[in-house]
Amino acid sequence: MKYRSHPRIDFQPSALGFGCMRLPVIDRDQSRIDDELAIPMVRHAIDQGVNYLDTAWPYHNGTSEAFVSRVVKDGYREKVKIADKYPTWEKIESLADADRIFDEQLKRLDDDHIDFYMLHALCWPFWQKVKQFDLIDWIARKKQDGLVSHVGFSFHDQLPLFKEILDAHDWDFCQIQYNYMDIGYQAGREGLRYAHGKGIPVIVMEPLRGGDLVRNIPSDVQAVFDGAPVKRSLAEWALRWLWDQEEVWMALSGMSAMSEAVENVSLAASCETGGMSDKEKSIIARARELYLARGPVGCTGCRYCMPCPQGVDIQRLLGLLNEWRMFENRGKLRFFLGTVSGDARPDKCNACGECLEKCPQHLDIPALMRELVELYELLKVPEPQ
Repeated sequence: MKYRSHPRIDFQPSALGFGCMRLPVIDRDQSRIDDELAIPMVRHAIDQGVNYLDTAWPYHNGTSEAFVSRVVKDGYREKVKIADKYPTWEKIESLADADRIFDEQLKRLDDDHIDFYMLHALCWPFWQKVKQFDLIDWIARKKQDGLVSHVGFSFHDQLPLFKEILDAHDWDFCQIQYNYMDIGYQAGREGLRYAHGKGIPVIVMEPLRGGDLVRNIPSDVQAVFDGAPVKRSLAEWALRWLWDQEEVWMALSGMSAMSEAVENVSLAASCETGGMSDKEKSIIARARELYLARGPVGCTGCRYCMPCPQGVDIQRLLGLLNEWRMFENRGKLRFFLGTVSGDARPDKCNACGECLEKCPQHLDIPALMRELVELYELLKVPEPQ
């Protein structure tokens, strides 16, 4: 197993971390993790050198943290660092409510401290709550009190907000979604390099895009990889592309079967920085081009349409519509659409036409907003807290 050091943190994480969010379950019930399958799978990864386990308050409907406590018994706690996250979307009235959640997390983990602790899934509405209740100071005090070793945040929004959050505190680390399809999505490559330039270690989540990059592959994309001079699995292509970049401190994967754990751990043992050839990079780039061609909304992110007079978050919504057209991942889109604040949702569009005059791509934005309204109804997207 390869490990990557960083001057900010006295810990060398394995190149691959284990995300405990897509574990095998019983009877398709996400609340019932199948311990007989899941515990040997995670312990196999640890035995092969994986030393970072990631969990969170909502994973597996709130049962993932307790699962981690079972995994690390029998001497395994000393072999790993545990990462957990404060659920920023939960309704609170005071910091006493935040303390209650944190104490419950320690109880679920059956532990007295958390090695890596994050403000979870920061986006614009959740960031307002962080500022309202000064949750940055709250999480920093958890570190001062010895209850948390390192503090950070995970992120799901646009690049300007990522930079604002990164500049708001002397974070120990951060976690972003990044893969060969997400170069310009959310924090993206620019955000990765911005954090690296500030000396902040970056943990990458969704290296396989929740399985999008290895399942239900369009035939033209598959043909690109099949025609490569070097034969690799789709997971290997995606992971090697990440590990090739020095700015990536660790790739975090949610594995759901022993075969996935065996393959990914094996790949992490031979990962290299700067090891991909220009030809191999061109293969990845071609696959990305073909995916992007499937989501032809045509928004370039110029933001000339913003601000919308009704407050609709046009750019973000169009990006999510492209996401749907390319991958049709219902669970993921339902979550991200649910993080768009009520005042910024597509049903607030009254087709005033102001955006039509401003869009250099001449997109029929009101029509696209109507498509998004239908998507909200199809996915039964909940209102944000």
